[in-house]
Amino acid sequence: MTTPAPDKLGVILRVSLYVLIGWLSLAILAPLMFWIVGTRDTYFLVAALATFSAAALANAITVRIYERGRLADLGLGWTPTSTKEFFTGMIAAALAALVILLGAVLAGAAYFQRTAAAEHPTASAAFIAVVLLFGAVGEEMLFHGYAFQLLIRKLGAFATILPAGIIFGFAHINNQNATYFGIGNTMLWGILLGFAYWRTGALWLPIGLHFGWNVTLPMFGVNLSGFTLAVTGYTLEWRVGPLLSGGAYGPEGSVLTTVIVVALFLAVYRLFPERTEDPERLT
Repeated sequence: MTTPAPDKLGVILRVSLYVLIGWLSLAILAPLMFWIVGTRDTYFLVAALATFSAAALANAITVRIYERGRLADLGLGWTPTSTKEFFTGMIAAALAALVILLGAVLAGAAYFQRTAAAEHPTASAAFIAVVLLFGAVGEEMLFHGYAFQLLIRKLGAFATILPAGIIFGFAHINNQNATYFGIGNTMLWGILLGFAYWRTGALWLPIGLHFGWNVTLPMFGVNLSGFTLAVTGYTLEWRVGPLLSGGAYGPEGSVLTTVIVVALFLAVYRLFPERTEDPERLT
């Protein structure tokens, strides 16, 4: 039994409630968590966990009210293709990041510099990876969860993916060391992630892409969306200007990322054919 499609007013009410819950949750949880933790060094951890919590609340409440309350109703239903989608996205994005970083080293545009290592580097790397996974899942649920999926069904892909990608970019404007070019590339990433959802009908591919990129950059000693996450005891030092290096925002602020995101668009387009109907997502 399917849920009746909402009319225009119903769509506005559902999206508005979703946005209100997500915004209020972030406004309350982020300062509360930061107050509990209490140090600027943990800002990234607080941001990731607050985003995940706000996204979970917004999706859980709206899906419970308006749909059947299943994971499938917010793009997290599990099917035989879910594992493939997640790992394909993760590997593709990780390789894309490595093309930029190792390519720069091989070209002589950058080099690795030894810095102070974390006290327990293996545990630190594992912890950062888990936090980044929560952050990727949280951002995908928040920006491409129930409201996004409802708007795609009612307005179509182009009318939904493009504005959502722009909002995704602007949501990072207060990040440390943010630049106009970096925010522009973050918008492109938002559009790519929305496109990945549209091609698969689920969040597993966008989560994989998001996580694979995010976890690779700090492991190789570069900033992630303006944040410095010291993990391995090495940093990547650039011999070129911000146009190619991205400056303090990290590679996401460089023209190299612009090119690599276009390449990922083509990869998603080729690897995941357009769906003729929504797949049945299981809880």
